[in-house]
This record gives sequence, structure tokens and C-alpha cells, in this order.
Amino acid sequence: MTDLIKHEQRDGVLTLTIDRPDKLNALTNAMYMRLADLLFAADEDDSVGVVILTGGPSCFSSGNDLVDFLQQPPTHLDSPAFRLMRAVTHLQKPLIAAVCGAAIGIGTTVLLHCDQVLVTRNAKLRMPFVNLGLCPEFGASLLLPRLLGQARAARLLLLGDSLDGSEAVAWGLANEVFDDGAQCLAAATRLAHRLLAMPQQALRQSRQLMKQASMAELQATLREENLLFIERLNSDEAKTALNALLNRSTDKHSPKGNQP
Repeated sequence: MTDLIKHEQRDGVLTLTIDRPDKLNALTNAMYMRLADLLFAADEDDSVGVVILTGGPSCFSSGNDLVDFLQQPPTHLDSPAFRLMRAVTHLQKPLIAAVCGAAIGIGTTVLLHCDQVLVTRNAKLRMPFVNLGLCPEFGASLLLPRLLGQARAARLLLLGDSLDGSEAVAWGLANEVFDDGAQCLAAATRLAHRLLAMPQQALRQSRQLMKQASMAELQATLREENLLFIERLNSDEAKTALNALLNRSTDKHSPKGNQP
């Protein structure tokens, strides 16, 4: 599974690409571990100045691979998905997301931790946690109300509404919208090189100042969310919703993604 995360480093830019298009870039435990390992390594590598996270020109990520998720659910705070969250939130270098197409569940919540988010018009951002008997993750319960206000955050986290690329920009979840994936990916690369042209120590210290005031609160929220997420997975509500979704996916012979 580790080959499903492509990594390319060029001129100081590390591009991490989720490369599982036949499953709409649904994430397995092995893929979470690989992404986390690459991010931890990037933080220690002086030749890496900026990281781009993408799923390629057609789909960002449909969330958890449902079969893998149900066979190996998170059971402790060092589970693979939670390890990725730790790698992202502790990253000391700028992180750019190029979101082309669907970004479901963690595919959306990861964007809350990126310094810049570029999207295509056909992007679909959705967090169906409550719909599946679960709770928000990746600090979304803290960050989304602060970013959007309580009412808009509730539309996304409680009702599970989705946003397209233009709406994501209008709501403040993304910076720029593009007509297609090629434009979005090219713009992400240009933006990365703009950041690389900045004085690097000043850039990283400024980024740290922007994040450090809320870091302790974020880490406490992550812990609370993750523990509750584990608990919710064992609830009758979640078991019923997830098994129903798995059955629908099997009946339609579709990729078993679209999960938080």
C-alpha cells in the first residue's frame, strides 16, 4: 500500500500525491502511516522548504477506505490516522493543498491545517461525521466555528452539507479556485516557489507565531475528539450507519471511500 503515496522532491518543494484513483484516493491505515512518515522526514530535511499535498488532477481524497477502516478501526491515540494528524499539526514548514475534485471527511478537515488551499470548481468538500454516527476529527470542532462562525460550521459538521470550489473560497475554506486540475496543480507549484523565495527563517518563525497561540488548545481538542471518535465507532448508531454504507457501496460496485 505504501506505493499509493507518491512523493517527488524538486527545487526545495516536496509534493505528496495520494495515488489511488480507482478508489477515489480512499485512505488506508498503511497510507496514513506513509504520509505521516514522509511529513516527519520532511520536517528534518533541510532540503525541503515547502510541502504540497494533493490527490492529482481529478480527486483529492474520498476519506477512509471503508473496508480497511472497519477491519482495522482506530483503537488508541497512536493509530495511523491520528499519527498523521500529529505529523500535520507539528509540521514546521509551509503546507499547501491542491484540491481537485472530492475532498470528503479527513480530506476536508486536513485543509484546516494548511497554509494555503487551492481548489477546482468541481471540488466537493464534505464532512459526513454525524451522518455516520461519528463525531468531528482533526480539530474541526474547534477550528471550523472560529473560521466560519457557529451557524455555518453547523451546516457542515452537524448537517453534513457540502461545498463546491467556489463556495469553499467564498466561505473562507480555500484561497483560490481554478477551472481544472492542471491549473490548480500548476498554481500550487508557483505558490510554493513564492514561499521558497522568502527569507526562510523569518518565514518559519512567522508561521510559528501564527499557530503557537492556539496550539495547546488544538492538541487538547484533538485528544478529546479522537477518544470520542474511538468511542463512537463502538456505538450502535455508527455500526448501523457504516454497515449500511458498506452494503450500498458493495451493491453499486463502487470504491469504498467517502468516509471521514
